[in-house]
Amino acid sequence: MSADTRRIALLQMTTGIDPAANAATMARAAQDAAREGAVMLFTPEMSGLLDRDRARGSVHVVPEAESPVLAEVRNAAAKAGIWVHIGSLAVKAEGTRWANRAFVITPAGEIAARYDKIHMFDVDLATGETWRESAAYQPGEAVVTVETPLGRLGLAICYDIRFPALFEALGQRKCDIIAIPAAFTVPTGRAHWHLMQRARAIEASAFIVSAAQVGRHEDGRETYGHSLVVDPWGDVVLDMGEQGGIGFADIDLARIAEVRAQVPSLANRRPIPTSWAP
Repeated sequence: MSADTRRIALLQMTTGIDPAANAATMARAAQDAAREGAVMLFTPEMSGLLDRDRARGSVHVVPEAESPVLAEVRNAAAKAGIWVHIGSLAVKAEGTRWANRAFVITPAGEIAARYDKIHMFDVDLATGETWRESAAYQPGEAVVTVETPLGRLGLAICYDIRFPALFEALGQRKCDIIAIPAAFTVPTGRAHWHLMQRARAIEASAFIVSAAQVGRHEDGRETYGHSLVVDPWGDVVLDMGEQGGIGFADIDLARIAEVRAQVPSLANRRPIPTSWAP
């Protein structure tokens, strides 16, 4: 590998209703990823618990400082000497609501960054599925980036991908890589997953890394999988399909400057005149 190439690992999970089992899966993945030379492991949205029965799941949703899942993954990162991006965990926020929170963990086991999902998935699908994230979760309010061995990492979560303004902000911050962990439904995944991931990579002239949930879960839901790594040109570097486990990608960070020189959309971008507003 060249001096600009970094190996990353993605964990494609079928997260269940037992946080201890999910934490153990992530801890093993951190060890395996480090053993294979990855500098960072990425896990999906809701890695610690996926349970649509909120009454049952609520006993496991605790403040960040009391989360056994977060503690175990931090310990695993420190033991393995690897960065870990936890796609998200459900944690107690202020009052009675929860936060869908991503964490970036250093090889020392420290928390380098946190991001609360901004956009809530409230929808009635043609399949009969109904989702009301806003009934339990409070939305985040901050755009978050953090410096890592991969360069500047921008954070988003799942449904955020449908809102270009967030990626406009991440692009303006010159992110080298953007993480979009997800638990996409199968119908929306088949229709939009690959299309939107490639579009966001092109818009931001950055690598997109999207670790995803996959398969049929203990709570009855089914998720799309296809964890992806997309390069700044929009080419798919890794597609993990519909199988769980760890995938690896060697990403060439020099590709970012090459693409930005060929298509300097970030440099050429101008403010939209107020006269264009609807």
